[in-house]
Amino acid sequence: MSEARIRIKPPIERAAIVFIEFQGEWLDTDAPLRRNLVRDQDAFAQAIAAAARLIESARAAKQPIVHAGLDMTDDPHYLLFGRDQAGLRRAIARAGTWTGARSAFRPPFVPGDRAREFVSKGRSGASVLKNATLDAYLRNNDIRTVYFCGFATHVCVESSLREAHDLGLDAWIVADCCAAFTQAQHRHVLEHVLPHFGRATDSAELMTAMHAAAGERGAG
Repeated sequence: MSEARIRIKPPIERAAIVFIEFQGEWLDTDAPLRRNLVRDQDAFAQAIAAAARLIESARAAKQPIVHAGLDMTDDPHYLLFGRDQAGLRRAIARAGTWTGARSAFRPPFVPGDRAREFVSKGRSGASVLKNATLDAYLRNNDIRTVYFCGFATHVCVESSLREAHDLGLDAWIVADCCAAFTQAQHRHVLEHVLPHFGRATDSAELMTAMHAAAGERGAG
């Protein structure tokens, strides 16, 4: 963990874990996006493994889970992103990614019990909150704390962290469940961006807090 971490117990009540883009584009080792962009494949694989343990633990603890992907299958011409755009909107459309089979969630991140696992839709930007149903889900279910896991730390995770902060949410990054294209990019977010917008924890600490809370609920 970095110096950005503030050592307080991760709050569990009124909290949800948001899994960002655990889909074929990132999880398939032969996917062009992962193969061409990710330089530190070992760190990426370790983040996937840590997130897999976390989601199973969250399911056992009956913790709210959000699946926040990107799926352009119903918009094959990427009209949502407009014409002659720059940045991600241009790059995604030119690459033809986030559509078809590669946009599907991969086990164990395939949405499970829909009474507890919400699939966010409608996203139009790097942040998983941008024009997405995730915002309404959080508000309508009185969720005040969000834990972000996923990819990439310096792009969609960071964008989501910033927007969550500006919406008044208690925003956390689960550091070992996120990865960037390089370790330097990942560390930069944790050390230089995170202190301004949220806090960090790791999967072990979060799992301990979840199961302690679940035990308290059961005892009550």
